[in-house]
Amino acid sequence: MEQLLHYVWKHKLFPLHTLKAMNGQTVEVIDVGLHNTHAGPDFFNAKLRIDNTLWVGNVEIHINASDWYRHGHHADATYDSVILHVVACCDSEVCRTDGQPIPQLLLECPGVVRSHYKKLVKADVSPACHSILSQLPKLTIHGWMAALQSERFEQKTEVIKARVAAYDGNWEDAFFATLARYLGVGLNGDAFENWAAKVPFRLVDKIRDDVERVEAFFLGIAGLLAAPPVDDYMVKLQKEFQYLSHLYSLNDTIDASRWKFLRLRPGNFPHVRLAQLAYWYCHCRHLFSKIIAAATLDELRQLLVTNTSSYWQEHYVFGKTSTHREKTLGVTAQNILIINAVIPFLYAYGLHRSNEQLCERATQFLEELTPENNYITRLWASAGIKVVTAADSQAIIQLHKEYCDKKKCLYCRFGFEYLRRKE
Repeated sequence: MEQLLHYVWKHKLFPLHTLKAMNGQTVEVIDVGLHNTHAGPDFFNAKLRIDNTLWVGNVEIHINASDWYRHGHHADATYDSVILHVVACCDSEVCRTDGQPIPQLLLECPGVVRSHYKKLVKADVSPACHSILSQLPKLTIHGWMAALQSERFEQKTEVIKARVAAYDGNWEDAFFATLARYLGVGLNGDAFENWAAKVPFRLVDKIRDDVERVEAFFLGIAGLLAAPPVDDYMVKLQKEFQYLSHLYSLNDTIDASRWKFLRLRPGNFPHVRLAQLAYWYCHCRHLFSKIIAAATLDELRQLLVTNTSSYWQEHYVFGKTSTHREKTLGVTAQNILIINAVIPFLYAYGLHRSNEQLCERATQFLEELTPENNYITRLWASAGIKVVTAADSQAIIQLHKEYCDKKKCLYCRFGFEYLRRKE
């Protein structure tokens, strides 16, 4: 409920006539201040007129005035700068570390705002604010979608920075690991990332002229060669991996039970994806550098063309023959990689190099691609929010995961429009 009180203060959803503090002083709110999301008082640099004196300082908000003591603010000099304590229940006087009393303002949340907020957080439909979406001005929707897209870029950039750091600053290796994650098609994404972290890429560089040896390396580290052999090719790869393990002292593999097959299309099975990654590693050196240099989507797609060795053109797992089919990536799979791996890396690298052109190119690619088709985008499209490009779908995914799922309606512009309704 305290978050709602923050919201009421931040947006001045209270009578604008002169207010009175609990000690009888008149309070005029000139500027509510800047909302602080970190440690310290809740609002910085508020501007208030208390009686006839102009004050500039910080504001702290609590449900109960006694929370001031429960949180230890009376003994923390950081809070000596507070010029007004805003509360919903004034059950105690409060003071600074030197014992000087602080004016307190009793602030009630308007009934209509409280009612709308309860409807949002208790709604059993999603999005909870669906009833107003079709009525929102296009400018409001466009502005919030653009902000969400930027927010998603920033969030993914932080993930990429951490991954690059984990790979000792090697962008090429970190990018390859990211490709692996998104080839996992969600269900095996974590397993692929764990696998990539165990692959000694500098050692693999020594054998990348032989795709079958790289397959043995990749499948062996994935734990998929640990079972009893079921055909000659598996025997061949097992022997190759045993030799490589002995040569390079490899002991770190993952448990094969981590790989999931249920509800997966055969083309997405881990064996096939790892074989595709092996082919990629052997046939496209300096992949990340080439991705950075690609000026168009067509150039990107050419770099994302992959295949497998001949064995996997007739198999999805070891020992079971299937109809001959080249295991290439379709347009949908390419789009998933471009949206989730290529574009975020391009944007993050642009920031890393202070190259605005790369960041702009990443944004342009996102706007040129068709939107993702999943339950989130379909849900919002049915609620009246048009999803035309991949930039739109990424914004909607950010909105749904970071605001709707977490019930952060108070921080959402659509939520704001819902809460400010008078009816």
